[in-house]
Amino acid sequence: MKKYVITSYLAVVLLLTNSCATNPVTGKRDIMLVSEGQELAMGKESDPQIVASLGLYNDAKLQSFINQKGKAMAAVSHRPDLPYEFKIVDSPVINAFAVPGGYVYFTRGIMAHFNNEAEFAGVLGHEIGHITARHSAQQQSKSMLAQVGLIAGMVVSPQFGQFAEAAQQGLGMLFLKFGRDDERESDRLGVEYSTKIGYDAQEMAGFFHTLEREGEKSGAAEIPNFMSTHPSPGERFETVSKLAADMKQKLNATNLKVNRDSYLRMIDGIIYGEDPKQGFVENNVFYHPVMKFQFPVPTGWAVQNTPQQVQMAPKDGQAMMMLTLAQGTSLQTAAQQLVQNYQLTVLESKEVSVNGLPAFALVAEQQAQQQQQQQQQQQQSPAIRALIYLIQYGGNIYNLMGISTAQNFNSYGNVFASSMQNFRQLTDSEKLNRQPARIRIKPVNQSGTLSQALSTYKARSADMQDLAILNGMELTDRVEKGMLIKVIEH
Repeated sequence: MKKYVITSYLAVVLLLTNSCATNPVTGKRDIMLVSEGQELAMGKESDPQIVASLGLYNDAKLQSFINQKGKAMAAVSHRPDLPYEFKIVDSPVINAFAVPGGYVYFTRGIMAHFNNEAEFAGVLGHEIGHITARHSAQQQSKSMLAQVGLIAGMVVSPQFGQFAEAAQQGLGMLFLKFGRDDERESDRLGVEYSTKIGYDAQEMAGFFHTLEREGEKSGAAEIPNFMSTHPSPGERFETVSKLAADMKQKLNATNLKVNRDSYLRMIDGIIYGEDPKQGFVENNVFYHPVMKFQFPVPTGWAVQNTPQQVQMAPKDGQAMMMLTLAQGTSLQTAAQQLVQNYQLTVLESKEVSVNGLPAFALVAEQQAQQQQQQQQQQQQSPAIRALIYLIQYGGNIYNLMGISTAQNFNSYGNVFASSMQNFRQLTDSEKLNRQPARIRIKPVNQSGTLSQALSTYKARSADMQDLAILNGMELTDRVEKGMLIKVIEH
């Protein structure tokens, strides 16, 4: 037994020794089970899935801007030879993220909240820093080391695992969490890279206050995604301010740019919040103006809408509903494909009509599966049951699926059916023609407070706090005549 333990230990040591690589930022040797080639392959594989899930924001000048600044910054980074790609995705969430291999994404939500190019440059440098320091590759290596344990421990909500995986497959790297040391290192690199291309990194420190205020706005503990695993904003402000001053001195940098007005003019007209053409919820009804359908959402259920699917779930997490497009040219072939993909056992099925639309309804079950536990014990995951409506409309087949455990199905079956049986054509012209809110850039007409300046543009009282955060100011802050500010145009 001792011999086998020693042999296994030596094998692990050999694996780790052969898997060490020099970190391009620190110059130290790191355990790295992912080669640079694999890193590039991961990014290349993830990119089309990310774009399909979130969509690209349709603004050529903004896409050109992020690409131009990204390439300039990549050239002064610790890994200038990577094939970087920079994209703005069509999401209102305030976020920026990177995946291995040089892929960097900013949401239109975070672009709307920057008030100058220097703020943008600091965050851009931060995300490039995650790539150059190989943080995401290190996280992937840790995932590989822990994979056996993860597979053995997949017993949390296993009844929804396969459905969620089918909808989100390949997007796992979006949710890689970085430790605080990694975040601090990326902050330092953001300061270094943005300063090297001529921007004042002090502005990056100020943007943390905007993120903090956005998180506190609703009084909830939630914070924007970009902040979810980062050090506290107060700590980061102090640290980044000092780093910026030190880097400026180290590089003997003078005349560093902020470029407030040029940035604001560039984002004039950017969509703010949800884009109605992608679908929206109002009074517990989901409307999709482009595809021209509507259906009710159960009261109190949260909704997550992406270009690929609409997901809905109650707060207790005991059930979920999902709307996607089904595969197949007919209702019957779509049903067969669905049953095959999810390995379902059909309990009952029938052809039905949903508000004049041809449809096929079925109740199906996915049998319990055995999960091997680390203690070599067998634990059975509960069977799940689904109510599925396949509805043919407008050249598409819509798959509305309601899922719960078989034990809870009777509690949720009527809730599922109520939404599915009320799927219908959208004919309300006001909903069909609903336009998104947009940020408009306006000059201050008369010196005074920000609140007074916004009032001259008839800003709604409900928007005042949002506008203060969007402008990176307090409502009581003084603004001068001619200064550019953001307003929201509904």
